[in-house]
Amino acid sequence: MKAGSLTVVGLGPGNPDQMSPEAAAAVTAAEDFFGYFPYIDRLNLRPDQRRHASDNREELARARAALEMAAGGGKVCVVSGGDPGVFAMAAAVCEAIDEGPALWREIDFSVVPGITAMLAVAAKAGAPLGHDFCAISLSNNLKPWDVIEKRLIAAATAGFVMAFYNPISKARPHQLGEAFDILRTHLPGSVPVIFGRAAGRPDEVIRIVPLAEATGDMADMATCVIVGTAETRVIERENQRPIVYSPRYFRGTGA
Repeated sequence: MKAGSLTVVGLGPGNPDQMSPEAAAAVTAAEDFFGYFPYIDRLNLRPDQRRHASDNREELARARAALEMAAGGGKVCVVSGGDPGVFAMAAAVCEAIDEGPALWREIDFSVVPGITAMLAVAAKAGAPLGHDFCAISLSNNLKPWDVIEKRLIAAATAGFVMAFYNPISKARPHQLGEAFDILRTHLPGSVPVIFGRAAGRPDEVIRIVPLAEATGDMADMATCVIVGTAETRVIERENQRPIVYSPRYFRGTGA
């Protein structure tokens, strides 16, 4: 039997207008859909299209099940919120292919990008990612916290704007606050911190505070946090949210 296809699709941050035509076409062409419950629920599937929803912490099991179906000739779609290659399902599927049977390597495999959370939040705030930046997951489920601490220090001292994914959860209620404490020892308290929750959706909340006032309870798992640098500027506006941007040039103001 000829192997089928598996496409990993990024649905964007949640606003249907931010889902790409390429992603919509991939959804239209697929027969079976694997993904986290809320992401599957975003899709308006036809009666002939089948859903296989699962919990958010079952990425590898989901990837293997999708690959098994594709290896049997199915037209399979694995969906992620945001971009599937940023702390999401594309890497899980690649990992499963790497560790799986040779048959899985014969599958027609592709990844369709999407707007990731940090880009959606940055657009709402202005242009905080206008210069060098990095993305860091604060979850220590797949890497130890001491590695995260080293990366925070390295990014802060090197002058990178930082975007934090998975900033806080019920199992990790203190880590975002600890991250801010670490950054306050390396960055000025005036550095802007952007809390972007559900960017582009009806329940969107965008909050901008100086690092000196940033606390862990300002975020939840639906929040992407962007921490600026000493170079990042805030343009205050009367009766409107400030504009935050990182200049394209570097003046060397220091940390």
